[in-house]
Amino acid sequence: MRFFGLKYIVVLVLLPIISFSQSKLDGFLTPSDTLNKPRRNGVVISEASIGALTLVGLNQLWYKDFERSKFHTINDNNEWLQMDKLGHVFTSYQMGKHGAQVLNWSGVNKRDQLIYGATLGFTFLTAVEVLDGYSEEWGFSWGDIIANGTGTGLYVGQELLWNEQRIALKYSFHQTKYAKLRPDKLGETYLEQILKDYNGQTYWLSANLHSFFKESKIPKWLNIAVGYGGEGMLTGIKDIDNQVLTNNQRYRQYYLSFDLNLNAIKTNSKLLRSVFDVVNMIKLPFPTLEINKKGTVFHLFYN
Repeated sequence: MRFFGLKYIVVLVLLPIISFSQSKLDGFLTPSDTLNKPRRNGVVISEASIGALTLVGLNQLWYKDFERSKFHTINDNNEWLQMDKLGHVFTSYQMGKHGAQVLNWSGVNKRDQLIYGATLGFTFLTAVEVLDGYSEEWGFSWGDIIANGTGTGLYVGQELLWNEQRIALKYSFHQTKYAKLRPDKLGETYLEQILKDYNGQTYWLSANLHSFFKESKIPKWLNIAVGYGGEGMLTGIKDIDNQVLTNNQRYRQYYLSFDLNLNAIKTNSKLLRSVFDVVNMIKLPFPTLEINKKGTVFHLFYN
């Protein structure tokens, strides 16, 4: 199924913030030093409810427009220049990261954060994959499952190795000409294109330099990012007829850029810290070097 997890991530992250006055927010957003059972129970019940409602909604609203089938698997690993797989990696990583963070906010110990929080993305996306398995349009993809596990592993592995996220997985998007050519597949509105147009999506590994060189004078907010994207895709697989008609060529793009670590910005406001943490999943525009099969391109500001 096409990548759609940004909405779920935002709901999950903002869950502890709603329904509280500004004067109580800082105290409320401060992580508990010990297990806070009301917080933990609220997080578990809320996540379970949101997840269940989302799956039921998908099953009743999204999949009803497509023919059902017996459970089946597909091999879609060669589609969309693997951009859809990176979408799974990104979603699983971000959901796992914030799932662990809300358990940390509840005072849950580190071990349980990684077992029950960091695996949230993998668990939820696997359930969605099962729904795909009963849809004639798609199918259960082991490639998607591996991508989900990769995103979870990226978060858990860094926590076990460094007890921090030195390398963040981020996302950026720009509109392209391809959506107008295939709005049914790539999206009609801007929001749809953010989720569907793989030509405009870029996924980044953003490394915080100071975390690797702690004795240096490198600013804590400075990151170096490497990105991956694709161009010229109107369908999942190479379509010779469409390429002849539109003169499009499918090719991969690799990027090198600077980035900001918003979590390193000093502020006494817990609310601002929470906002920075959410926004930090987006790669900000910076001078960027692009390398593809056609050559090298410099972008003054790329997103």
